[in-house]
Amino acid sequence: MPDSHVNTGVNSSVINTSGTISLADAWQWLSALRHRRTCEVAITVTPSGEWQTDQPVSVEARELLDCLTPLASCPAWVVAQLGQSLDGRIATESGHSHYINGHESLVHLHRLRALVDAVVVGAGTASADNPQLTVRHVSGTNPTRVVLDPRGRISNDLALLCNSAAPTLLIVGHGVANTTLPAHVQRCVLPLGANGHFTPLDVITLLADKGLPRVLIEGGGITVSQFIEAGAVDRLHLLVAPLLIGSGRPGLQMTPIQTLESALRPPTRTFRCGDDTLFDLHLRDTTV
Repeated sequence: MPDSHVNTGVNSSVINTSGTISLADAWQWLSALRHRRTCEVAITVTPSGEWQTDQPVSVEARELLDCLTPLASCPAWVVAQLGQSLDGRIATESGHSHYINGHESLVHLHRLRALVDAVVVGAGTASADNPQLTVRHVSGTNPTRVVLDPRGRISNDLALLCNSAAPTLLIVGHGVANTTLPAHVQRCVLPLGANGHFTPLDVITLLADKGLPRVLIEGGGITVSQFIEAGAVDRLHLLVAPLLIGSGRPGLQMTPIQTLESALRPPTRTFRCGDDTLFDLHLRDTTV
């Protein structure tokens, strides 16, 4: 079961007055803040949700705290994540997508997983990538894994269904045949929208009702695009690699617009992520 969610707005740490706060210290504190645990790292949260400390802070730790404190300190939000090339591709024409982004971006993704209650992927991504959706590159708790499979097309031998490392929700549409699932997998049924897909806000409501209010929409590009276009995403973390693919599968695929006046122009912050650049786009006006 998820933690009891309390938006304290104050610190959850015990002051330790020695040394410079390192990247590892910063992540330890963020994890403790997210789970409302005490921590010996000397950082506090102001009532407005900003971090502060009287100790020196390394450059890497400062960037991590600036980036993730708003997420760790808030009890409910939806973040979407995409990794892409400079020309907006998330895979080649053949579907090859491994190592577009560097190791630091993978670590960032696993940090996001560790901060959420649920990580969501579409059936296409689940089938093509066969992901584990667990936390392996940082310390943390595995989130509940959620697969959106409106037409019941994923294979029963996928890692998400066979590996019991984390609880898994399989969300299907009405009329999909009921099959025997492992004990760690729960089957849920949602109605489909007019486009044959789930309504993103229905998915978010279902997860919140199950005690999973912090949500990461991890992929693929079509799923992320649908959630953004539905106004269901608070923040988009777009990881851009210094790479030109020239063709292939685009990341965001949304309804075409006629003029730039209709384009989204969200407030944006940028952070270093190894050789990649992380764009943190604030899409929805929430407490995050």
